[in-house]
Amino acid sequence: FSSWQKVKVNRLVQRSHGDRGGKRERSNVSGSSKQPALGGTLAETNRARIHPLPQGQHQTIHEDVTTLTGVPEEHIKTRKVRIFVPARNNMQSGVNNTKKWKMEFDTRERWENPLMGWASTADPLSNMVLTFRTKEDAVSFAEKNGWSYDVEERKVPKPKSKSYGANFSWNKRTRVSTK
Repeated sequence: FSSWQKVKVNRLVQRSHGDRGGKRERSNVSGSSKQPALGGTLAETNRARIHPLPQGQHQTIHEDVTTLTGVPEEHIKTRKVRIFVPARNNMQSGVNNTKKWKMEFDTRERWENPLMGWASTADPLSNMVLTFRTKEDAVSFAEKNGWSYDVEERKVPKPKSKSYGANFSWNKRTRVSTK
């Protein structure tokens, strides 16, 4: 803060406490004074007015704070995201990582760094992947942030009906010669 901003903040704090001028009482450092410091710094005044919540209670803010994020508009208005369920890893037999929905951003301009030959980008969101429990959570998050989105539905493989005896059939070419 500059000096004139500090004076302005102090005047606002004084008005909120009903002080219209005259002498101001300051609390000393030892904490023996029972009244909050009027005319002190804004942090001292805020510390005096804060009341902690009882154990186990949480304060909920119902306003939308996405407009206050400070993110440049080119990262908000022109972004397109892809919402999908990742495919099963071929190296593993489990399907545990395929139950969550993921959101990834479109790729922007990339170039090859002439010094090392590395791929470079000026996009901070290009390598970020967000994870959600449901498709609806991911869609609502994209809408809340103003991003256009494409949803790729979960691909369910068709089961192939095959008998166990087909593994040992002699009339089909299932074995490969090793010679």
